[in-house]
Amino acid sequence: MSSHHIVRDDQEPALIIANGAACQPELLGQLLEWSPLVVVLDSAMERVMELDIKVDVLLGDFDRNFEPEKYQTEQFPIEIIHTPDQNKTDLEKAFDYLITRNIPAVNVVWATGRRADHTITNITNITRYRDALKIVILDDDSKVFLLPKKFEKWYPANTPISLIPIGSVTGIHSSNLFYPLQDDTLTIGYRTGSSNHVSEDGIVKIEHLEGDLLLMECFD
Repeated sequence: MSSHHIVRDDQEPALIIANGAACQPELLGQLLEWSPLVVVLDSAMERVMELDIKVDVLLGDFDRNFEPEKYQTEQFPIEIIHTPDQNKTDLEKAFDYLITRNIPAVNVVWATGRRADHTITNITNITRYRDALKIVILDDDSKVFLLPKKFEKWYPANTPISLIPIGSVTGIHSSNLFYPLQDDTLTIGYRTGSSNHVSEDGIVKIEHLEGDLLLMECFD
């Protein structure tokens, strides 16, 4: 797989490679081509090295006898950041790092699959960065991001879309979804907006008053 150093504009989304299930090489290659910065989390580095990817930042708590220093030669130049704080996940620490770099957006891969607790935590924790970083989590089957209070996007008919509330979300209105929402409330564990789809080619509009609402574009 080729290096990512084609576009070097910090306004393009950075790329974080976590340590969950790997995505298809085609998806990873597309993201690498446009990423100004590639951050790899902890022991995912071994798997990333096998794909011949140039890494800019290696970040983590480096537990489990992990020795990041050996990559200083193989991946030179590389920034190695030790983050021993156990009150945050490595992914959260990577988000914090990007914020200090004034990078406005990031795509995240390998953040789902494998352990269910990691998947749930990685997806739900993006809500705390609403005002600081635009985050998109991708895998081969879905694309997940936090919705603003007013959202509009063109979709082809029958695109699967799920709306996942983090906690309770009120005052939800939608247009051009097969199962419309009109001043509805969604609450995690009780009522969610999963397995909806786009009615016809065109703009989908989603608005909500209060709460954190995730949109999941699904690729069936």
